[in-house]
Amino acid sequence: MFTLAHLSDPHLPMPPARPAQLLNKRATGYYNWWRHRVHLHVPEALAGIVADIRAQEPDHIALTGDLVNVALPQEFRRAAEWLRDFDRPERLTVIPGNHDAYVSVPWQEGVGLWGAYMAGDGQPPAESASVFPTLRRRGPVALIGLSTGVPKPPFLATGDLGAAQIVQAERLLAETAGEGLCRVVLMHHPPLLDQSRWKHLTDAAAFQAMIRRVGCEAILHGHNHRSEIARIAGPDGPVPVLGVASASAAPDSKYGRARYHLLHIDRDRSGWRLEVEIRALAADGRGCEPDGRLIFHSLADAAMVG
Repeated sequence: MFTLAHLSDPHLPMPPARPAQLLNKRATGYYNWWRHRVHLHVPEALAGIVADIRAQEPDHIALTGDLVNVALPQEFRRAAEWLRDFDRPERLTVIPGNHDAYVSVPWQEGVGLWGAYMAGDGQPPAESASVFPTLRRRGPVALIGLSTGVPKPPFLATGDLGAAQIVQAERLLAETAGEGLCRVVLMHHPPLLDQSRWKHLTDAAAFQAMIRRVGCEAILHGHNHRSEIARIAGPDGPVPVLGVASASAAPDSKYGRARYHLLHIDRDRSGWRLEVEIRALAADGRGCEPDGRLIFHSLADAAMVG
């Protein structure tokens, strides 16, 4: 059995900004952080989630974006230090979110500082956004990383994949299906059609059409700051789309307490079995406790337990 921990949207604490750095979209985001979001995303909650992940000793960790808030260069540097403290690049896969692309930042001063955590198998640290989609094979699992984070005008948090990335993702999914691997797609925005016009994935329909052709075993995302489940059509039945809550959500936040998911992946005669354990920050902030369980078997059905 292979165990994959999935967390998202840590929104690490905001460092001070110089006035000149706020002469763009960052101004509203910076104000919003210190007025509201600083109370929603707290480092103590994130520390509890990370401690529990370490205690569970998963085979791999997936982080689906929004490490930073308004894409300040000093935020990217702090996030790089946090990642180094969390785990090694070969054990931790990162994909960017919309806040990681809040405004345009030179790659080497921004997301590129995390390049080793985004690199595909046998590749050097990612040198540009063109590296996506990425492929990491870990045991029986193929992790296909997609980037939906693109700078947008103020008050928009939408995401784009782009036609080229969808084409390449289809090729990787077909290739790893031929290898008999359990294909898990990592992305930040949920690839659904019923999302807010201000926060949706603009080419979700094109992505879903690709999944109908080639399929995958699961799609993991963040962005909405809630643990949620949906399904989209695949060639052999519905494909689970699993969103995870913010890993830094304060216990009394509007999103509820911080959570992460543990995916236990195994194979039997009828196909892949995915058991998703939802783990939530304990009331005392020391570690986590079970908060529900999802079971997928042969992509045909799912049941919520607990």
